[in-house]
Amino acid sequence: MTYHIRKAAVIGSGTMGSGIAALLAGVGVPVVLLDIPPKDSAPGDLPAQRNRIVLDNLKTLQKSRPAALFHPDDFDLITPGNLDDHLDLLRDCDWVIEVIIENLAVKQDLMARLEDVCKPDAIIST
Repeated sequence: MTYHIRKAAVIGSGTMGSGIAALLAGVGVPVVLLDIPPKDSAPGDLPAQRNRIVLDNLKTLQKSRPAALFHPDDFDLITPGNLDDHLDLLRDCDWVIEVIIENLAVKQDLMARLEDVCKPDAIIST
């Protein structure tokens, strides 16, 4: 059976997560990059505030040397968001990659949330 990755998601936008998102975007795969919302934000705050962790990590990625992306336009394939407001963006993802904190309880909670939103044939990697 042939399986095509048309859209992916990376949960956790730190060095590893943003790097994986850059690799996927670099080969033309649209990717959703999610992280937790900052503790000092609340539902209803502006997206720039709610997605600040991901946006800050993407800014760091843009400055990395050697460059993390083959072409600057590849950044357009990365959709930033947060786990509280944008989990529904994972509904049509073929591949979801989890790179969050190494805490079993947190990972189990995330997996339960993913089970509710991801399509049945999605590949979930950890």
